[in-house]
Amino acid sequence: MDFPLSASLRAPTRPISLVGFDADDTLWHSEIHFRAAHAEFERILAPYLDLADSALHDRLLATEQVNIRLFGYGAKGMTLSMLETAIAMTEARISARDLARLLDLGKEVLRHPVELLPDVRSAVETVAASHDIVLITKGDLFHQEAKIAESGLADLFTRIEIVSEKDPAAYARVIAECGGAPERFAMIGNSLRSDIEPVLALGGWGVHMPYPVTWALEMVHEVADDDPRVQRIDGPAQIPQAIARIEALASASAFSRN
Repeated sequence: MDFPLSASLRAPTRPISLVGFDADDTLWHSEIHFRAAHAEFERILAPYLDLADSALHDRLLATEQVNIRLFGYGAKGMTLSMLETAIAMTEARISARDLARLLDLGKEVLRHPVELLPDVRSAVETVAASHDIVLITKGDLFHQEAKIAESGLADLFTRIEIVSEKDPAAYARVIAECGGAPERFAMIGNSLRSDIEPVLALGGWGVHMPYPVTWALEMVHEVADDDPRVQRIDGPAQIPQAIARIEALASASAFSRN
Protein backbone atom coordinates (compact mmCIF):
# COMPACT_ATOMS: atom_id res chain seq x y z
CA MET A 1 0.00 0.00 0.00
CA ASP A 2 1.38 3.42 -0.93
CA PHE A 3 1.37 6.20 1.62
CA PRO A 4 2.58 9.82 1.32
CA LEU A 5 6.35 10.18 1.46
CA SER A 6 8.28 12.82 3.32
CA ALA A 7 8.25 16.35 1.94
CA SER A 8 10.15 19.52 2.72
CA LEU A 9 8.81 21.30 5.77
CA ARG A 10 6.32 24.01 4.88
CA ALA A 11 7.16 26.44 7.63
CA PRO A 12 10.86 26.31 8.53
CA THR A 13 10.62 29.45 10.71
CA ARG A 14 7.89 28.11 13.00
CA PRO A 15 8.94 27.21 16.56
CA ILE A 16 7.31 23.81 15.95
CA SER A 17 7.84 22.75 12.36
CA LEU A 18 6.70 19.10 12.52
CA VAL A 19 3.82 17.56 14.46
CA GLY A 20 3.42 13.83 15.03
CA PHE A 21 0.20 11.95 15.66
CA ASP A 22 -0.22 8.54 17.24
CA ALA A 23 -2.95 6.38 15.67
CA ASP A 24 -4.59 3.80 17.98
CA ASP A 25 -6.66 5.48 20.72
CA THR A 26 -5.56 8.91 19.50
CA LEU A 27 -7.21 9.01 16.07
CA TRP A 28 -9.55 6.03 16.43
CA HIS A 29 -10.79 3.56 19.04
CA SER A 30 -8.60 0.51 19.57
CA GLU A 31 -8.02 -0.65 23.15
CA ILE A 32 -11.73 -1.17 23.81
CA HIS A 33 -11.74 -3.93 21.18
CA PHE A 34 -8.76 -5.65 22.83
CA ARG A 35 -10.46 -5.34 26.23
CA ALA A 36 -13.60 -6.99 24.82
CA ALA A 37 -11.47 -9.84 23.45
CA HIS A 38 -9.76 -10.28 26.84
CA ALA A 39 -13.13 -10.44 28.59
CA GLU A 40 -14.35 -13.12 26.19
CA PHE A 41 -11.05 -14.98 26.66
CA GLU A 42 -11.82 -15.25 30.38
CA ARG A 43 -15.36 -16.45 29.69
CA ILE A 44 -14.05 -19.19 27.39
CA LEU A 45 -11.56 -20.39 30.02
CA ALA A 46 -13.98 -20.15 32.94
CA PRO A 47 -15.10 -23.82 32.67
CA TYR A 48 -11.48 -24.95 32.99
CA LEU A 49 -10.24 -22.67 35.81
CA ASP A 50 -11.21 -20.95 39.00
CA LEU A 51 -10.90 -17.41 37.67
CA ALA A 52 -10.82 -15.96 41.20
CA ASP A 53 -7.62 -17.87 42.02
CA SER A 54 -5.94 -18.45 38.68
CA ALA A 55 -4.50 -14.94 38.08
CA LEU A 56 -5.42 -15.49 34.44
CA HIS A 57 -5.24 -11.80 33.53
CA ASP A 58 -1.73 -11.46 34.97
CA ARG A 59 -0.57 -14.64 33.23
CA LEU A 60 -1.87 -13.42 29.85
CA LEU A 61 -0.23 -10.02 30.34
CA ALA A 62 3.11 -11.65 31.20
CA THR A 63 2.89 -13.89 28.14
CA GLU A 64 2.10 -10.91 25.91
CA GLN A 65 5.06 -9.00 27.32
CA VAL A 66 7.47 -11.84 26.57
CA ASN A 67 6.00 -12.44 23.12
CA ILE A 68 6.36 -8.83 22.00
CA ARG A 69 9.97 -9.69 21.18
CA LEU A 70 8.76 -12.43 18.80
CA PHE A 71 5.41 -11.23 17.47
CA GLY A 72 5.46 -7.47 18.02
CA TYR A 73 2.43 -5.46 19.05
CA GLY A 74 -1.15 -5.89 17.91
CA ALA A 75 -4.01 -8.32 17.53
CA LYS A 76 -1.97 -11.17 16.07
CA GLY A 77 0.48 -11.17 18.98
CA MET A 78 -2.45 -10.99 21.40
CA THR A 79 -4.13 -13.96 19.73
CA LEU A 80 -1.03 -16.15 19.84
CA SER A 81 -0.51 -15.16 23.48
CA MET A 82 -4.11 -16.10 24.33
CA LEU A 83 -3.65 -19.51 22.71
CA GLU A 84 -0.35 -20.09 24.53
CA THR A 85 -1.78 -18.97 27.87
CA ALA A 86 -4.91 -21.09 27.48
CA ILE A 87 -2.92 -24.24 26.74
CA ALA A 88 -0.54 -23.63 29.64
CA MET A 89 -3.17 -22.66 32.20
CA THR A 90 -5.42 -25.63 31.41
CA GLU A 91 -2.46 -28.02 31.17
CA ALA A 92 -3.53 -28.71 27.57
CA ARG A 93 -7.06 -29.74 28.61
CA ILE A 94 -8.70 -26.99 26.56
CA SER A 95 -10.64 -28.35 23.58
CA ALA A 96 -9.83 -27.69 19.96
CA ARG A 97 -13.26 -26.10 19.69
CA ASP A 98 -12.41 -23.55 22.37
CA LEU A 99 -8.99 -22.88 20.86
CA ALA A 100 -10.81 -22.10 17.61
CA ARG A 101 -13.01 -19.67 19.53
CA LEU A 102 -9.89 -17.90 20.77
CA LEU A 103 -8.55 -17.70 17.24
CA ASP A 104 -11.83 -16.12 16.14
CA LEU A 105 -11.47 -13.48 18.86
CA GLY A 106 -8.27 -12.26 17.24
CA LYS A 107 -9.87 -12.22 13.81
CA GLU A 108 -12.76 -10.16 15.16
CA VAL A 109 -10.33 -7.51 16.42
CA LEU A 110 -8.58 -7.45 13.04
CA ARG A 111 -11.89 -7.06 11.21
CA HIS A 112 -13.39 -4.41 13.47
CA PRO A 113 -14.30 -1.26 11.53
CA VAL A 114 -12.36 1.93 12.20
CA GLU A 115 -14.27 4.44 14.32
CA LEU A 116 -12.67 7.87 14.56
CA LEU A 117 -12.70 9.71 17.87
CA PRO A 118 -15.03 12.74 17.95
CA ASP A 119 -13.55 15.90 16.36
CA VAL A 120 -10.43 14.05 15.15
CA ARG A 121 -10.79 14.89 11.47
CA SER A 122 -11.23 18.62 12.04
CA ALA A 123 -8.34 18.69 14.53
CA VAL A 124 -5.97 16.94 12.13
CA GLU A 125 -7.06 19.16 9.25
CA THR A 126 -6.48 22.29 11.35
CA VAL A 127 -2.95 21.28 12.33
CA ALA A 128 -2.17 20.12 8.77
CA ALA A 129 -3.09 23.55 7.44
CA SER A 130 -0.13 25.14 9.24
CA HIS A 131 2.34 22.30 9.86
CA ASP A 132 3.71 19.23 8.21
CA ILE A 133 2.29 16.30 10.12
CA VAL A 134 3.51 12.73 10.42
CA LEU A 135 1.61 9.67 11.60
CA ILE A 136 3.75 7.41 13.80
CA THR A 137 2.18 4.15 14.93
CA LYS A 138 3.30 0.73 16.04
CA GLY A 139 1.69 -2.67 15.63
CA ASP A 140 1.02 -5.30 13.01
CA LEU A 141 1.92 -3.90 9.58
CA PHE A 142 -1.08 -5.28 7.68
CA HIS A 143 -3.58 -4.28 10.37
CA GLN A 144 -2.16 -0.77 10.74
CA GLU A 145 -2.12 -0.26 6.97
CA ALA A 146 -5.75 -1.35 6.74
CA LYS A 147 -6.85 0.95 9.57
CA ILE A 148 -4.98 3.93 8.14
CA ALA A 149 -6.56 3.40 4.72
CA GLU A 150 -10.05 2.95 6.20
CA SER A 151 -9.71 6.03 8.40
CA GLY A 152 -9.78 8.39 5.42
CA LEU A 153 -7.04 10.50 7.03
CA ALA A 154 -3.98 9.24 5.14
CA ASP A 155 -3.86 12.07 2.60
CA LEU A 156 -3.53 14.66 5.37
CA PHE A 157 -0.13 13.37 6.50
CA THR A 158 3.22 14.35 5.04
CA ARG A 159 4.57 10.97 6.05
CA ILE A 160 3.26 7.76 7.61
CA GLU A 161 5.51 5.50 9.68
CA ILE A 162 4.62 2.07 11.09
CA VAL A 163 7.41 1.14 13.50
CA SER A 164 8.13 -1.99 15.51
CA GLU A 165 8.86 0.03 18.66
CA LYS A 166 8.39 3.64 19.67
CA ASP A 167 11.73 4.50 21.21
CA PRO A 168 14.02 7.55 20.94
CA ALA A 169 15.93 6.00 18.03
CA ALA A 170 12.74 5.50 15.99
CA TYR A 171 11.56 9.05 16.62
CA ALA A 172 15.00 10.51 15.89
CA ARG A 173 15.10 8.69 12.55
CA VAL A 174 11.63 9.85 11.49
CA ILE A 175 12.28 13.45 12.54
CA ALA A 176 15.60 13.54 10.68
CA GLU A 177 14.14 11.98 7.53
CA CYS A 178 11.42 14.65 7.58
CA GLY A 179 14.10 17.33 7.74
CA GLY A 180 13.16 18.40 11.24
CA ALA A 181 14.86 18.84 14.60
CA PRO A 182 13.73 17.24 17.88
CA GLU A 183 13.38 20.58 19.68
CA ARG A 184 10.91 21.69 16.98
CA PHE A 185 8.88 18.49 17.03
CA ALA A 186 5.69 17.85 19.02
CA MET A 187 4.05 14.44 19.39
CA ILE A 188 0.37 13.90 20.14
CA GLY A 189 -0.74 10.63 21.71
CA ASN A 190 -2.56 8.77 24.46
CA SER A 191 0.44 6.84 25.83
CA LEU A 192 2.97 8.62 28.01
CA ARG A 193 5.29 5.62 27.66
CA SER A 194 5.27 5.33 23.87
CA ASP A 195 4.15 8.71 22.53
CA ILE A 196 5.57 11.25 24.97
CA GLU A 197 8.53 9.95 27.00
CA PRO A 198 10.80 9.04 24.02
CA VAL A 199 10.18 12.44 22.41
CA LEU A 200 10.97 14.31 25.62
CA ALA A 201 14.21 12.33 25.84
CA LEU A 202 15.19 13.85 22.49
CA GLY A 203 14.33 17.39 23.57
CA GLY A 204 10.94 17.51 21.88
CA TRP A 205 7.44 18.34 23.08
CA GLY A 206 4.35 16.29 23.86
CA VAL A 207 0.57 16.58 23.85
CA HIS A 208 -0.92 13.91 26.09
CA MET A 209 -4.55 13.03 25.36
CA PRO A 210 -5.51 10.10 27.63
CA TYR A 211 -7.88 7.43 26.35
CA PRO A 212 -10.46 6.04 28.82
CA VAL A 213 -8.68 2.68 28.97
CA THR A 214 -4.96 1.97 28.57
CA TRP A 215 -3.12 -1.33 28.11
CA ALA A 216 -1.26 -2.21 31.31
CA LEU A 217 2.10 -2.41 29.51
CA GLU A 218 1.71 1.24 28.44
CA MET A 219 1.19 2.47 32.01
CA VAL A 220 4.85 2.34 33.08
CA HIS A 221 6.65 5.62 32.38
CA GLU A 222 8.81 8.32 33.96
CA VAL A 223 7.04 11.46 32.69
CA ALA A 224 6.50 13.91 35.54
CA ASP A 225 2.98 15.23 36.06
CA ASP A 226 4.25 18.80 35.88
CA ASP A 227 6.68 18.43 32.97
CA PRO A 228 6.64 21.86 31.27
CA ARG A 229 7.18 20.32 27.83
CA VAL A 230 3.90 18.39 27.99
CA GLN A 231 0.45 19.80 27.30
CA ARG A 232 -2.40 17.71 28.72
CA ILE A 233 -5.78 17.78 26.99
CA ASP A 234 -9.13 16.02 27.28
CA GLY A 235 -9.97 15.40 23.62
CA PRO A 236 -9.13 16.02 19.95
CA ALA A 237 -10.93 19.38 19.77
CA GLN A 238 -8.21 20.81 22.05
CA ILE A 239 -5.28 19.65 19.88
CA PRO A 240 -4.83 22.87 17.81
CA GLN A 241 -4.80 25.03 20.96
CA ALA A 242 -2.29 22.70 22.60
CA ILE A 243 0.06 23.04 19.62
CA ALA A 244 -0.33 26.83 19.77
CA ARG A 245 0.61 26.82 23.46
CA ILE A 246 3.65 24.66 22.73
CA GLU A 247 4.73 27.05 19.99
CA ALA A 248 4.52 29.94 22.44
CA LEU A 249 6.60 28.03 24.99
CA ALA A 250 9.12 26.97 22.33
CA SER A 251 9.46 30.59 21.15
CA ALA A 252 10.05 31.79 24.71
CA SER A 253 12.60 29.02 25.28
CA ALA A 254 14.50 29.89 22.10
CA PHE A 255 14.45 33.62 23.00
CA SER A 256 15.82 32.97 26.49
CA ARG A 257 18.68 30.90 25.04
CA ASN A 258 19.60 33.78 22.74
